[in-house]
Amino acid sequence: MRHLPTIARILLGLIFFGAGLAGLIMPVSEPPPETPEAMKTFFAGILATKYFFPLLKGTEVVCGAMLLSGYFIPLALVVLAPIVLHILLIHSLLAPAGLPLAMIVAMLEVYLAFFAQPYRGTIRQLFLKKV
Repeated sequence: MRHLPTIARILLGLIFFGAGLAGLIMPVSEPPPETPEAMKTFFAGILATKYFFPLLKGTEVVCGAMLLSGYFIPLALVVLAPIVLHILLIHSLLAPAGLPLAMIVAMLEVYLAFFAQPYRGTIRQLFLKKV
């Protein structure tokens, strides 16, 4: 139980570092044919911006590296929170085939941010009312 935060941190770091690096090295120009139509439309919009996909994947690589290295973990968790939420919503509403992995990623994020002893105190500080 004492190593659970480290295992969760490394697992989440590997997921984001690997996915981000894969997206930067082999950028996707078009989703696979079996992708739902709504997801194809969404993906086309992201690719049309020309900047968003590289920015997203670069952020995933940097935050994944922070999680893997053990430095700036609370910062990585805060930056990844909206990305994780977006992944969860995309797979809940547009592409349900990826929902199991999205739920695992979300559970790892929530565990590390709110329940893991080494990081929860720092994250909770963000929710305190300062007078």
